[in-house]
Amino acid sequence: MLQPVRRIVTGHDENGRSIILSDGISSHTRPSPVYPNRGLTDLWRAFESPADNSGDADNANTEVVLTPPKNGSVFRFFQIPPDDTGEGKTPEELQAAADATFASMGAAHNRDPNARHPNMHKTDSVDYIILLQGEVTLILDEGEVDMKPLDVVVQRGTNHAWSNRSDEIAVLAGILIDAEPV
Repeated sequence: MLQPVRRIVTGHDENGRSIILSDGISSHTRPSPVYPNRGLTDLWRAFESPADNSGDADNANTEVVLTPPKNGSVFRFFQIPPDDTGEGKTPEELQAAADATFASMGAAHNRDPNARHPNMHKTDSVDYIILLQGEVTLILDEGEVDMKPLDVVVQRGTNHAWSNRSDEIAVLAGILIDAEPV
């Protein structure tokens, strides 16, 4: 189950004064169809840059997919459970699980099935990622780095995967901004 995320959205009243538009648990989630406790919770999407702050529509009330909109951005939490060690699973079964997970996010084309980790992928975005809870390892084509809470990654359209080698769920915040492909 994905950890609930309280989301408070502000706006403007008819006199231009600031108000609370909504305050509650975000329902804009995409759990993994394969891995329990893994998935995305979208908090907001901007469909253009600069963003349009008028109106009172819930910009996160769209399909939860991996990538940000063209010329836009997405702000989300994502959750990574402790690694499935793959014991007893063939490489083909691990690839099939990764295929299903990325396909469920509209991101099958973002995967690199020939990479060193089944969940390796890249997007045409610059991502600001903050580890909030737990521990994860950022895996790249060449090298990897262990992260602790409040460590930050500036992910610049590179092939990567996340590995949680601990025994507790990791929660990360991500702001993904559309970028030109490398």
